[in-house]
Amino acid sequence: QVQLVESGGGLVQAGGSLRLSCAASGRTFSSYTMGWFRQAPGKDREFVAGISWNGVYTYYSDSVKGRFTVSRDNAKNTVYLQMNSLKPEETAVYYCAADNHPYRPIWTDGRAFASWGQGTQVTVSS
Repeated sequence: QVQLVESGGGLVQAGGSLRLSCAASGRTFSSYTMGWFRQAPGKDREFVAGISWNGVYTYYSDSVKGRFTVSRDNAKNTVYLQMNSLKPEETAVYYCAADNHPYRPIWTDGRAFASWGQGTQVTVSS
């Protein structure tokens, strides 16, 4: 298992930006695809973005494509989510997650991810 700790959430006005970080420890971080998910109150968890184990491939939900950027620094065991042009409806708890198995493609289904952080709250005011 890998331990994940998110940070960087907070309160931002609509149109603003935030950068989330997810620090990993406990296993070989660089071998695992990573994902970002979010869950708003009363809604199901949804996939936001994913990045392959080597950082070469990324994938985004249609709702964030062009505004969010996922990246990783394997030397620092950290994955990032740069969020620009934020919208009030994107208020949610944001989670990072690590794939169950090494060297896999990016999955959008949360069941493919074994390890989850505690989440960081992002609030976008209108």
